Amino acid sequence: MGEKKVSIELDEYEQNIVFKALNDMRTNLIATERPTDAVDDLMIKTYEAKKKRFRVAEGQDVNERYR
Repeated sequence: MGEKKVSIELDEYEQNIVFKALNDMRTNLIATERPTDAVDDLMIKTYEAKKKRFRVAEGQDVNERYR
């Protein structure tokens, strides 16, 4: 079977936290002369993640739209 994919929803602030944590991990791996390939791949995926845009009509409750 194929690999199971997991998706998480992050706002811009949370995405930056994840990216910084990965960068810190990468720095530590470089300092200990260990490979950084997996962390590099995750950093690229985090940086290039698609941003979803939502449009809500002014004055309309989001929950009312889908009732």
